[in-house]
Amino acid sequence: MNDHDALLELNRDYIRSVQTSDVRRFDEILADDFLCSNPDGSLVDRKDFLKQTAVPVKISNLEARDVNVRVMGDVAIIHARTTYTLPDGRPGAGRYTDVWARRAGRWLAVSAHVTRLGV
Repeated sequence: MNDHDALLELNRDYIRSVQTSDVRRFDEILADDFLCSNPDGSLVDRKDFLKQTAVPVKISNLEARDVNVRVMGDVAIIHARTTYTLPDGRPGAGRYTDVWARRAGRWLAVSAHVTRLGV
């Protein structure tokens, strides 16, 4: 599998893991120095991201759309937009940017930035 396809698969895993609160999968794909900028403006490290992931999300039907993978040697940036259903049934949307680094031959997420639109 080439890098682009591997990163697309990791991106699918990441989104699926958010929807299903799959801490085990995140534990496998997040770098030790991972940081995430949350929609509320907070910055969390890997440990706190795993804690927040363990809490089931209230949204459903989370999907990544218009996924753009840019590979630059041992670093890759993924930009995409999300759509989902809010607990009250209204549609929701957002954007995210994830940064991946190849470390010891594996792609690991090192950074994430998440926004929500109109919520």
